[in-house]
Amino acid sequence: MPKSIYLINPRSDAPSYYGGEAFAGHGMAPTISIADLATPTVAGLIPSGFAIKLCDENRDTIDLDAAVDYVAITGKVSQSQRMRELADAFRRRGATVVIGGPYASLDPDAVRPHCDILVRGELEELAPQLFGDLQDGRWKDEYQGNRPDLSHCSLPRWDLYPNADTLVCTLQTSRGCPFECEFCDVIEYLGRRQRHKSISQVLLELQSVYGHGYRHVFLADDNLTVYRNRAKELLCALHDWNTTRENGPVHFYTQVSIDAARDEELLRCCAAAPLRGVFIGLETSNASSLKEVKKRQNINVDIKESVTRFVRHGIAVTGGMIVGFDSDHRNIFDDQFEFAMSLPVPIFTVGALVAPASTPIHRRLLSEGRLLMQDRTGVQATPWYTNIQPRHMSRDELVNGLRGLCRRIYDPSCFTARVLHFIDLFGSTRNTVLSALDSRTGLRPVQCRAVDLLHMLPAMGAPEARMWRDISGRLASKPEARDAVAHMLLQYIQIRYMYRQGFFWESPEVGTTYAGDVRRSATLHS
Repeated sequence: MPKSIYLINPRSDAPSYYGGEAFAGHGMAPTISIADLATPTVAGLIPSGFAIKLCDENRDTIDLDAAVDYVAITGKVSQSQRMRELADAFRRRGATVVIGGPYASLDPDAVRPHCDILVRGELEELAPQLFGDLQDGRWKDEYQGNRPDLSHCSLPRWDLYPNADTLVCTLQTSRGCPFECEFCDVIEYLGRRQRHKSISQVLLELQSVYGHGYRHVFLADDNLTVYRNRAKELLCALHDWNTTRENGPVHFYTQVSIDAARDEELLRCCAAAPLRGVFIGLETSNASSLKEVKKRQNINVDIKESVTRFVRHGIAVTGGMIVGFDSDHRNIFDDQFEFAMSLPVPIFTVGALVAPASTPIHRRLLSEGRLLMQDRTGVQATPWYTNIQPRHMSRDELVNGLRGLCRRIYDPSCFTARVLHFIDLFGSTRNTVLSALDSRTGLRPVQCRAVDLLHMLPAMGAPEARMWRDISGRLASKPEARDAVAHMLLQYIQIRYMYRQGFFWESPEVGTTYAGDVRRSATLHS
């Protein structure tokens, strides 16, 4: 008889920088900010004999009593606690549970007691054996995948996903990164030899995404531009594909490293694609910290000039920021604030340094006796958690300093100052054909929901009302920056919601202006 399988993407253990929890938190329908790629990808690898049910818990309630043969749960470290909770609940009901994905691959010992079948590594070349065994009912306790050639990947099953309630779809064109940042688990899971899908395969997947109504796509590559010739070829293909879409273009977002700013031709290709936003791990202004964790690509780089080059090409930068390196002392929080306020970067993902399982930093700090091993559930669940004992401060000093830094960076006045800095520098190299298509692009219902949430911002308080007036006034002279700023304001709402759920935003400082912060930022911008 045909078998049935229930694919689950659990919610995160806590609201995140990129989550959509703020929608429900403000009384709106559950909304997924960025689509989960794992479950549709796995669904695309399952043979036709299976009945497939897919659930993303960020939108749907999980059916613990689902009448299925197998329950398959995937997830990252930020979902680890919820993964185990769900696996245990299904097993108590007699279900056969499969767990796979990045967390299971990197920390298998933490997952093994909670599942019947553990899948480690990438699934593509392993899928025929795994699903054949599941169909026959003679499965093994554990399967180990390899790092496959990506040129023949199956199309993700977006037809099974809750697309109507998802703002941004996800598409991956490569896996792996050649850099060796000590704290990065990507290179442990996916390798330092970057593997690529063919451009024809990328365009086929993109057409599928487009057919489901998406006009915003996150390219979930670990580093899209690290191989520049391949990146330019891909970006030119995306541009050419976009110019032939009669129902509006797709805008792209991705992850890159700061070295991409050195290549003017590459930046022009990014802008033309069009790439509208990039995440860059800026991490810290402390060069000693960058050296200690082998973040060599950020050393001897003029970060301000490099970021400005992206912005002048019409590409917004989201900056990753970390505190808690061995070279960080108690003054790091003030230094990082000054660093943030010097840049045209409104959105920072601020967090403590953590040591994910299987990474070089995990092995190093374990040997030094500086890892908190009793709690494996909290790593990266919240930005103010760390499993590391810092070298030059206590954990309490790190956590309290980090919370203060988060409050300062997202103080309404300071956030507004960075948005205005961004608007002033923003330049658009948008192709005229794409501009014409933009004017004919309507909004999906879920985007209308995002607009409704955005318009709640002025009612959040007097500082937000001033923010709204100041930013709206500046946009009047730079309307081409409107879409980018709208994304930033939505993220601001999500981040404030996330911080409040962390029980630290509501404090005596809330609603106050930090003495000198905005004055210093004005000096730094000049």
